[in-house]
Amino acid sequence: MAGTVQNEMEALLTAALAPTRLAVNNDSASHSGHSGDDGSGESHFSVTIESAAFVGKNRLERQRMVNRALGDIPGTRVHALAIKALAPGEGA
Repeated sequence: MAGTVQNEMEALLTAALAPTRLAVNNDSASHSGHSGDDGSGESHFSVTIESAAFVGKNRLERQRMVNRALGDIPGTRVHALAIKALAPGEGA
């Protein structure tokens, strides 16, 4: 079952970017005991998102769009976030 932060991230990204594909993965278990592990089980995530909103945007602009959509989650409530942001038709 997805955790609270994971569900919130999915909802925020869906509302802001209308993705055609979205996968939010909780990678916290593989970082247990490492830097940034706060014991919550929700400290490290990876996101793969495909959205028409990314057409014509470079990698940095896309990451900024994702971070903006997530508000205070990255860096405050989540220690690490890996982002793969794609426009429709781009390879995974």
